[in-house]
Amino acid sequence: MRRLQQVFQTLKDKNEGALVGFVTAGDPNPETSIGLLRAMTDAGVDILELGVPFSDPTADGPVIQRSSARALSHGMTLEKTLDMCRTLRQWSDIPVVIFSYYNPILAMGGARFYEHSVRCGADAVLVVDLPPEESKEFLDQWSGNHLDFIRLVAPTTPQDRMAAIASDASGFLYLVSMTGVTGSAGLNLQEVSATAARLKQVSSLPVCVGFGISQPEHVRAVCRTADGAVVGSAFERLIEENLTAPDLPERLGRYVQTLKAATRI
Repeated sequence: MRRLQQVFQTLKDKNEGALVGFVTAGDPNPETSIGLLRAMTDAGVDILELGVPFSDPTADGPVIQRSSARALSHGMTLEKTLDMCRTLRQWSDIPVVIFSYYNPILAMGGARFYEHSVRCGADAVLVVDLPPEESKEFLDQWSGNHLDFIRLVAPTTPQDRMAAIASDASGFLYLVSMTGVTGSAGLNLQEVSATAARLKQVSSLPVCVGFGISQPEHVRAVCRTADGAVVGSAFERLIEENLTAPDLPERLGRYVQTLKAATRI
């Protein structure tokens, strides 16, 4: 059984939702970033989204944009992000989702990206700006079936489009909670619940909700109607506010523990 499938099954048996944690690889610098990954896994995050720094994001808000800029200033690349996943495998079996825009993957090449990702122990990829109609060329370059392909669904997506998006997805479906960019305020939990219910009518894959989630009450409410909550900008905001703090990993770990406790419903 794949790591993502195993995690969702284990959490379901314990009546828990998944805490999916996003951080930008290499932020604020590669050495500290490794320590932050260690702190998050030790603190109990269930799934790790490892963000590939990108200079021209369209879906990310200013917090994650600045995290990308810090990582890029230290020479982070897609290849180094995958190497970071390989390093993480020295201490953890946590599922790792490579979270990227398509441009860096296109530059590496779809076949090389797949092979390198599998070698480094990644479990899945989410490509923010690659629509279903354009993804066949990318997926046809994969030489095997060892990576899950996470798909995004927006709150404005019609139900027939949801079904089409879900048809070639695997691992889980990422439901964007609102129109806007990462880190936006205005989480409408009632609307999220209704959209998650519509999505579950067309797919048996687990559904994780992201964008605008930063507090335990958000995580608790989301996990009552979906299979997991994705937190990204809130983690990056804590990192940004404590860039030189020697106990930054401990602070991040305590935040992870607080949010993870809220997944136990």
